[in-house]
Amino acid sequence: MGEHHPESGKRLSAIQDQLIQSGLDYVVRQFDAKPIDNQLLTLAHAQEYVDFVINNAPLQGNFMVGEDSVMNNKTLSSALLSAGAGVDAVDLVMAGELKSAFCATRPPGHHATHNKGMGFCFFNNVAIAAAYAKNKYDLQKVAIVDFDVHHGNGTEDIIKNYFIKNNSKDKNSYLFCSSYQYPFYPFEIEKSSTPPIINTPLDATAKSEEFRQVIREKWIPELEKFKPELILISAGFDAHIEDDMSHVSLTEADYRWVTEELKAIADNHAQGRIVSLLEGGYCLSALGRSVVAHINGLIGH
Repeated sequence: MGEHHPESGKRLSAIQDQLIQSGLDYVVRQFDAKPIDNQLLTLAHAQEYVDFVINNAPLQGNFMVGEDSVMNNKTLSSALLSAGAGVDAVDLVMAGELKSAFCATRPPGHHATHNKGMGFCFFNNVAIAAAYAKNKYDLQKVAIVDFDVHHGNGTEDIIKNYFIKNNSKDKNSYLFCSSYQYPFYPFEIEKSSTPPIINTPLDATAKSEEFRQVIREKWIPELEKFKPELILISAGFDAHIEDDMSHVSLTEADYRWVTEELKAIADNHAQGRIVSLLEGGYCLSALGRSVVAHINGLIGH
């Protein structure tokens, strides 16, 4: 998105470097994603929007898809691989080949709404993966949790205004829990403690104690009542104290803790099945360390 843009390929290099340094690259199995079938994009997006993105992918130069979302000649292939990773991970987890999976992919997706790209996002990887899992594997309960410092407005839009509105059977099929700094981008957010949307805002001064409190009091009781058959995570690490993107002050230990809490719920209700997809995180060192903590939490290492 530009030479000095924070959403750069250096993010994935930083994660890989920390996996090697931690020794996790010898512990976890690694897979290459396949590009998603374009038709699967319409599980979460309007056909007109999908066509708009694909047809305007530039061969050279840039094209502005939406607010803060700029395509170059490599963006479309990356976006299709990112969405494909989520779908591939669902297949691996549902087949029992893996208990859990983390998708180290970019661009992120949780700001992409049903018909609009924004916030560095083009396709909503986690919403597509959720609809794919529900449809292919006939799941009745799919939970999406989002601990990025920015609200997952695109995911909320797709669940509330597309999945549920278009199919009455989906009314009780999804639960979305999102923590985020407020007021902060994308700004137009309504606090909610009523399923299927559990929005838990954090003050800019929030630290570990406040974050863990809202998870314990707001997320965990609703997730236990919901009894998900699969948990999907929008894993953003930009609430880290070292990340200049925000003011919330979390550490790797908080990401490890919330991952272990979600793993316990997945073990109780979902045969341990978790698919996690990378969202934000722009301080490279903190991002790499946080992903290592997250993966250690997923595998109980």
